[in-house]
Parts: sequence; structure tokens; C-alpha cells
Amino acid sequence: MTMHRRTALIAAASTAILLAGCSTGQTTSSSPSSGSTSAPSAGNAPSTSAMSSGAMSSGAMSSGAMSSGAMSSGAMSSGAMSSGAMSSGAMSSAMTSAPGGSGAAGGSVPAAIKAAGGTSVLTGTLPAGVEAQYGPLCKGSDLGIAKIDLKKDTIGWAQSEKEANPFRIASTKSEVDQAKKLGVKLLTTNAQSDAQQENTDIKGMIDKGAKAVIFSPINSTGLGDAIAYAKSKKVAMIPVDRNITGVKGCQEVGPQLGSDFVQQGKRAADAMIKATGGKAKLAILLGASGVNVTDDRTAGFKAELKAKNATGIEIIFEQTADFTREKGKSVTETLLQAHPDVTAIYAENDEMGLGALAALDDKGMSGTSKVHIVSIDGTKGAVQAIVDGNFDAVIESNPAYGPSAFAALDAYVNGAGAPAVTITTDNQYDKSNAQAAITSGAAY
Repeated sequence: MTMHRRTALIAAASTAILLAGCSTGQTTSSSPSSGSTSAPSAGNAPSTSAMSSGAMSSGAMSSGAMSSGAMSSGAMSSGAMSSGAMSSGAMSSAMTSAPGGSGAAGGSVPAAIKAAGGTSVLTGTLPAGVEAQYGPLCKGSDLGIAKIDLKKDTIGWAQSEKEANPFRIASTKSEVDQAKKLGVKLLTTNAQSDAQQENTDIKGMIDKGAKAVIFSPINSTGLGDAIAYAKSKKVAMIPVDRNITGVKGCQEVGPQLGSDFVQQGKRAADAMIKATGGKAKLAILLGASGVNVTDDRTAGFKAELKAKNATGIEIIFEQTADFTREKGKSVTETLLQAHPDVTAIYAENDEMGLGALAALDDKGMSGTSKVHIVSIDGTKGAVQAIVDGNFDAVIESNPAYGPSAFAALDAYVNGAGAPAVTITTDNQYDKSNAQAAITSGAAY
């Protein structure tokens, strides 16, 4: 599935569910005739799921729930991807709320969803590209937010991290491309991994007239200043990728769209168990400190090892590598000095995994016959490493939120409302489908 088709899929997901559904403030001319685009930003992202206790986990993606064959790039039919799957007028009756009841996986609301303001499982038919949705229903009018004319009003896009990796590049491209498609005037910023800068960026775009801001939070708790400012100015706030936590549903921000990072960690653990036969001296390359993505991917991974009684996998090393390729390489160099007997590496994003591979290659230790590697994101470089025999598996975190974010915004301010939290679907790659993902463009 190409990136274009996957963005359409997620758009349909947002639209079909009752809803819809650089820090210089660069303006992107988004009329369909415009040829210019804002520079892509960077970032990291997200997973799928519905509900395992403790996080946004997806029943459909519990360990091994998707066979690798089912996860091939063509697994989701393009027929399900039309962004016009449901008119906004028809959305209000699409799902009903079942507090703590039977959702997509028949369980209660996970802790991570509750932290993001979700209080109830929304039951009913989920469109392609969505694992689960949680109420309450967010309506901009409840916060005094006026309707928005997407053809005339200015919208902001705040990227959290520098565009130095494929995830953030694809993330910003998705937002910019969708804005152009809709004819939206889009302001763009990039906080360069600085929480205070992202607060400043968002407030600056509001001061420049943005009626709504779609943003990828640098972390889940560090943007209180910008969120309070937007609320005081009655500006819609739509978080994507990482959720804002510690908030009451719909009372601080609008609908949140993201991945299930805990479930990503669990799926990575299952892939590692399969690759190693349940026996390994394992190192973990942790993501950035103080970021919920890191905490959730670590917790999910370790919980799954315990749940599967994988006592033969011994964790001998853990150190942050900040989601970057450079630190992935340098930290792995340190690892190899202290633990030359390492036989497996879990990298919490592809960039760190590719950095680890470079360090292993320097020592003549690359290749899964020597050191197993499992990572998360789904970038071309990592998926190609599977084809080349250097990675065992890659769990996808889909960055293409542009269509779904604009659809959720439209439903939130102009339509019947949008769910407080939506969890999207991610693929998974191994040697059975990696080449197909490269060929089709599913790997970004």
C-alpha cells in the first residue's frame, strides 16, 4: 500500500466514525494550484490497538493476532480507504458509548486511554485503519470554539522534532499535502525537540490568526502553557501521534489521534521471542527520556516477555539513544565494549536500530545470525534491513495523520463531534513481507 493510499485509509477512518470523523511560523500556500510546500519536520510515532490492561492496546493486534502474511502491504483493501466513506451528517449515529464495556476487544478502557481523557469504549462498526475509539464525543462548541471555514481560515501545524528522520518527514508531508488538497492556508513550525519552543510556536501561530492547531506533542505533559492559551483564545487543538495526558476528555484539547505504543512494545517482544527462540542476551536502546513513547514501548515490551514467560531472554543493557541514528550507533559501541556477548537488540525506533546496525557492522557482527534486531517505525531503511538479513522484524508506527486530523477537526468544529481518542492501525514487517512493503511503498 503506498503512503498516499494509507493516508486515505486513515482519513476514511476518522471521517467514518461519528466524527468525521523552524520556529518562524512559516506559511505554506495551500491552495490546490500552489507548487510550494513547507519543509518537512521530524518525529516519531505511532501504533494500533484496542485494549490490553495498562495501555492503548488493540485486541486485534495482541501477540500474534495478525499473521505476517496478513500484514503485507496489501492487507488493507484500497476499497475501504475512500475518505468520503461517510458524510459528516451520517456520523452521529455510527457508534454508541459503552463505559468500560465491550469495545473492539471486549475489555475496559485501558489506563493510557483514561490518562488521555477517554472514559468509554465506543461500540459499533470501526472503519478500516482504526483499532478502537473512545468517548466522550468532543464538540468544539462546548468550549466556545466557532465553526471554521477550511477554505478561508488559517490552520496551524506544529511539528515537535527536527525533520532528521523519515517518520517526521512523512508526518509533516502528510499534513502539508492534505492542507493543499483542501485548499487550507497552513502555518507550519518545528520545535526542534524543545518543549518550550513548541509552546512558543503554538502560541505564535494563534497570534498570527490560526483558528485551529494540529500538533504533534514533544511529550504528553509539557504543553500546558500552549493548551491553556489556545483554550483562552477559543482555538481548536488537535493532537496527533502522541496523546496529551492528565486531561479530562474534550475539556482541554479536542479529539486525539494516535498509536498504541504499549501494544507496539508487546508486538516487538513477540517478534523478538520468535526470532531468538526465547533465548538471548538482550540490549534495549531506549528512546528519549521523559517521553511517553519511550515509557510505553519499554513497558509493553517487558510486560510481554513476562507474560510469555520468556525467561531465557536476559536483559543485559538499557540506555537511552534519544531516537537518533547517531546516538544509536554510539550507544551500541559502548554496549559492545561492555557486553561483546550481546545476541539481540530491541531498538525503540528504526533510527536507533540502524545506528546499532552500523556499529555492529564496524565490528563484523552485523546479520541476524550474529545479533538479532527488532525495531519500531516502518521506515524504508529498516524494512530494507530485513530484506538484507540484518533486522528480524519492524513494527510499524504510521505517521500519515494529515487526512484523519483534518477530518477530525472538521467534525469537531463543524459537524456532529469526534471521539476523544482514536487509535489507528499499524502494520508489521518480517522476512515474509518486507520486500513487498518496499516495492509497494508501504514502508516510508
